[in-house]
Amino acid sequence: MSFGLVVGTRPNFVKAAPILRALQTASIPCKLIHTGQHFDKALSDSFFQRLGLPTPDVHLGVSANGRGEQFGEIVRSLSAVLPSLELTKLIVVGDVTSTAAAAIAADCCDIAVVHVEAGLRSFDQTMPEERNRRIVDAIAKELFASEPAGVTNLLREGHDQNQVFLVGNVMIDTLLRFRDEALAATPWKNHGVEKSNYAVATLHRPANVDTEAALRESVAILGEVARDMPVLFAVHPRTTARLQRFGITLPAAVSQLPPQDYFDFLGLMGGAAVVLTDSGGAQEETTALGVPCLTLRENTERPITVEQGTSRLCGRRIGEIRNYLDQIKANKYQIGSGVPLWDGHAAERIVAVLAK
Repeated sequence: MSFGLVVGTRPNFVKAAPILRALQTASIPCKLIHTGQHFDKALSDSFFQRLGLPTPDVHLGVSANGRGEQFGEIVRSLSAVLPSLELTKLIVVGDVTSTAAAAIAADCCDIAVVHVEAGLRSFDQTMPEERNRRIVDAIAKELFASEPAGVTNLLREGHDQNQVFLVGNVMIDTLLRFRDEALAATPWKNHGVEKSNYAVATLHRPANVDTEAALRESVAILGEVARDMPVLFAVHPRTTARLQRFGITLPAAVSQLPPQDYFDFLGLMGGAAVVLTDSGGAQEETTALGVPCLTLRENTERPITVEQGTSRLCGRRIGEIRNYLDQIKANKYQIGSGVPLWDGHAAERIVAVLAK
């Protein structure tokens, strides 16, 4: 039995690290394949080093521009490589371009696909991630869900219950492994703010940043938060490009940060009074950290972060956001009691299934 595991983006690295570690503990060989989707050398290298990831056995070095070209190049390159690796199964994680393209390439090579983080659904087909999730789940032979809604969705879509496993969240495995170290580093001090007296923001979804009107509304929300506390805004490259294109400047008390190292950003979120985001991963991480999360979206593929976690779906409704900020200031914001199976052992449960 021989496995391959595909990564391509920084969230993939965070999710892959505990799986690779659990496979190694179980003495199951696994080839690490990097598509190169996130190609910025400094950040990618720092993630690999800090997470303890091995040097990839295969690096496709995909550098195509645009999602379509990138998707096609990954399928083409990986289809050419996979037969020589003699894999039994290919593990893919999450919902990015590399995930869906790798699943298609494996299917073309008659290699069984294993999907970690299966079954998540926002039911918003305008999101590329939603389409990617559905593509991968349609192909995968083993589907590992991070929350009960994922299992419900997969069974509703007709998957055999013997192929579906509720195992917990591998991203939380990594968070719990490094949380104390990240907080002990007190990264907020590097930005001149005090613990529990600042906000962290990250926005990158097209609905929030790709049009001038939407981006101005998003920036106005950060300005509203900045009335109460400093805002550390980790700006995604696509958001930076849109700010420049539309000539939008950030309000006073909103500090623009470059994309952050995993540990630094984990520490910043853990020390914050509130996080504002449109990231699915940040909804999960803030839930595990017990930090209020105001999610600037109308839907989420991770409903448990709302039902049992710390996330609230606010869209860009500034009045609703103000209400939650007031709750946070008055210590009346409801924090969940924790999510079952988000205990740091999801990867071990996955490998226990794969080992059979």
